[in-house]
Amino acid sequence: GPPFYYINGHFETILPSMFRNVKGVNYEREQIETADHDFLNIDWLKKGNNKLLVISHGLEGGSDRHYAMGLAKLFHRNGWDVAAWNNRSCNGEMNRQKILYHHAASYDLSTVIDHVEASHSYENISLVGISMGGGQTLRYLGEEEKHSLPEQLRKAVVFSAPVSLIESAKTLDLKENKVYEQRFLKKLKVKIRAKAKQFPEIDIEGLDEMSTLRAFDNKYSGPLHGFKDAKAFYEFCDPYPFVEKISKEVLILNALNDPLLVGKCFPYELASNSPNIYLETPKRGGHVGFERLGKEFTYAEERTLQFLS
Repeated sequence: GPPFYYINGHFETILPSMFRNVKGVNYEREQIETADHDFLNIDWLKKGNNKLLVISHGLEGGSDRHYAMGLAKLFHRNGWDVAAWNNRSCNGEMNRQKILYHHAASYDLSTVIDHVEASHSYENISLVGISMGGGQTLRYLGEEEKHSLPEQLRKAVVFSAPVSLIESAKTLDLKENKVYEQRFLKKLKVKIRAKAKQFPEIDIEGLDEMSTLRAFDNKYSGPLHGFKDAKAFYEFCDPYPFVEKISKEVLILNALNDPLLVGKCFPYELASNSPNIYLETPKRGGHVGFERLGKEFTYAEERTLQFLS
């Protein structure tokens, strides 16, 4: 079980993200071009294995976050190559285009997978998405009419995933979740300032006073990506409608004490009606926590390896 001092879901969420340190992961970076003349950075661990794990990170994260590096280390040790891609503007230099990234940026995941398929000969490509990356992964898998999935693509795992983004976004309005909202907001404000240097027409007046993620999404994330406001943005980005269209085997692993997940983020009915959607909702784990006392890898990381193997 989790360490005894993890009193609740908040502790299970915050402590690992502050103190967990995964050593010995030395990625090799590859930069690839996107169709719209931007670029993506993929961080690789390669040993000529015939299996590849593609890792999609969470909001304001990157391949350098503890959860990505934990997965990379565990899988690499068990005979997998690893490609941890970074969303535009994450974990490195600012991207070129006026857009950043969002929960529905499955088009970038698609670019990564197409690149991998074209340049390597893996027999098995499996996906893992964490939090926002889980939403991107579900959407990518459910969009088959838009792009055909590679034959080698076997299975996927998503954990701490906002399966219903519309409901998950509302949890940030709760007083007890202010800490997460403010952490995201602080990082996003830095990004928008950098973006406004590239594109001076982006208005950053009043940015300092902005105190909620919804206000930020209303003024920036929504309009920059072509949406009227935050509400339209969340509705578009919601992965929920795509889940029932998924034909690959997928494990959704969402902890019941995750402070950012509610309602249809635990899609029991959908999973029970689908032969290939597996849903596990452990009581504990927090948001991207799942730590276990004295163990190097988290429950989510071990379970991901088990499911994908």
